[in-house]
Amino acid sequence: MSKEIEYHIVTPDALLADFVDSFWCLYNHSDTDQEVVVLPDGRIDLFFSRSATEPFHITLLGLSTYPEKAMIKAGTSTFAVSFKPLAIEYILNESVADIINNAKNMPPDIWEINTINCTDFNGFCNEVATKIKERIPHDVDDRKKSLFHLLYQSNGALTVKTLSEEVFWSSRQINRYFNQLLGLSMKTYSSILRFRASFPHIKKGKLFPEQNFTDQSHFIKEVKKLSGVLPKELKQNQNGRFIQFSTLNEK
Repeated sequence: MSKEIEYHIVTPDALLADFVDSFWCLYNHSDTDQEVVVLPDGRIDLFFSRSATEPFHITLLGLSTYPEKAMIKAGTSTFAVSFKPLAIEYILNESVADIINNAKNMPPDIWEINTINCTDFNGFCNEVATKIKERIPHDVDDRKKSLFHLLYQSNGALTVKTLSEEVFWSSRQINRYFNQLLGLSMKTYSSILRFRASFPHIKKGKLFPEQNFTDQSHFIKEVKKLSGVLPKELKQNQNGRFIQFSTLNEK
């Protein structure tokens, strides 16, 4: 990552673990825009941003299924919540199927935290964590909680059939749920989780499958599909453009 880019990440406490992957902040301290590549990672991000040329704004980014170039504008400060899918239904109370590989603007007063100025990251984490906890309902479907727990625990290795048997929910209903809520099938989402779980191995130079890929050919094909480059090129991460790789050491 460029020396001008500063990044920090915080893991949520146990009460939020089913809904939030992480809180993080990103600063571009330079006077020039910085181009990065964002890889699919199975998260839905809510961004709170401001820069020297743009007013404070809030953006919801849906799931990505391919690598996307993004420009971090000069002087930008961004705080974000990376949600797990369960939060889309129970915290945001809406589908993100219509913004897959896309984003939409959110009301500037969402959760009455429009006064955030993107300078106090600890304050942001505490305030947003409190707002999310207030919105967790008492009647979260245990099947869905178990489904996502097994998905994350296995890094997407379990089939729809296996999960269906484990959580007592039909394969057809599971796939319908994923498509309606997220805009993709469970199989596609699982592939993204498996890809994300391979990041640390690739960064260490282990350019062979350590997750549940069929073989080396399948591994290379999936990495190329989801990153746009071969595993070797991803490992090299020229100019730190793959931002998730550049920040791995801080996780």
